[in-house]
Amino acid sequence: MRTSSSLSLAGAVTLLTSSLSLALNVTVYQPNVPYVTSQRLPPPFAASNCDEIVKQFNDLGRTTVWKLVEKVKFQGDTYEPEGMVRIGDDRYFVSAAEYTSHTVSYNGTIVNGTDRTAGSGFAHMIVFDGKGGRIADATLTEPGALEYHNGGVDYDGQYIWATIAQYRPNTTAHFVRIDPRTLQPTTFLHAADHHGGVVHDTKADRLYTLNWGARNASTWQLDGKTFTPKADNSTTVTKPLAVTRNPSYWADYQDCKFLGHPSLYNERGMMICSGVTTLGNATIGGIALVDEESMVPVSEVPITMVSDLGTLVPMNPFDVDIVNGRLRVYFLPDQHNSTLYVYEAQANSPYEY
Repeated sequence: MRTSSSLSLAGAVTLLTSSLSLALNVTVYQPNVPYVTSQRLPPPFAASNCDEIVKQFNDLGRTTVWKLVEKVKFQGDTYEPEGMVRIGDDRYFVSAAEYTSHTVSYNGTIVNGTDRTAGSGFAHMIVFDGKGGRIADATLTEPGALEYHNGGVDYDGQYIWATIAQYRPNTTAHFVRIDPRTLQPTTFLHAADHHGGVVHDTKADRLYTLNWGARNASTWQLDGKTFTPKADNSTTVTKPLAVTRNPSYWADYQDCKFLGHPSLYNERGMMICSGVTTLGNATIGGIALVDEESMVPVSEVPITMVSDLGTLVPMNPFDVDIVNGRLRVYFLPDQHNSTLYVYEAQANSPYEY
């Protein structure tokens, strides 16, 4: 196991750029270091290894031995990390929500369809190198924006796809795609409901988004459209192609990745999702292969490892890959003071039917 320490935050430079969709404030911590290591963007790890990930995932069980192969301390305040994508072997892009005032419960009363006040904060996209060094922090929302809560993210080889929502259920969200070379976001869609995790099925050219607690999945048809940037405060709402109820109450999926259309499941679109839920006094979590259209988990495995701070590791950011022939998973569970935990499933684990 390799452990990497954080670096100094001294010398950060704040830049302000503008776009048709919003003003982008970027604080750069490593000047002259690119956000990605080459101008030619690499393919996504999950989708590139779809069939092998599915094959090895179906060998997992409750008794699988997960070996911690790397632990990396991420530099600086990570706020509340919500989603993560690896782009190349040396870059991590983390979506995070910063709260400047907390939401307040209506104490069981529903007001305008929701159960709490709006709160306030900012949505961030933070870039780290492979040793945990903070490269840049892009603030994606304006002060006072009602929608400031990032969700899970996906990367398709060209863009990072994300949602930024109100931090309360049954409200609103806007969808953005982010160029990882510049961190420039483009807002292209506004939706009713809180939307969190998102995946981009590049074969069907559809987005699938998850609402509060991942209880519903919404389907959005893209059809290769050239998106016209929209103002973040636009009142024009796009309706999804379909809304599917999640039949599983085992884990509330937070961060998902598009896998592909694996042959094992008759080439149906599949995503891999990580998440946790609290039942009574117990918090449980795991990873699942989920059918995009039906939201049925076709295979799932519990994850019981906890961070050094005591957080169940499948809490929030997650990614997956095949490295040297082995299934590898990446977790970033803790708020503010975050460490990346990288595990490999051991092939000689006892298999549990």
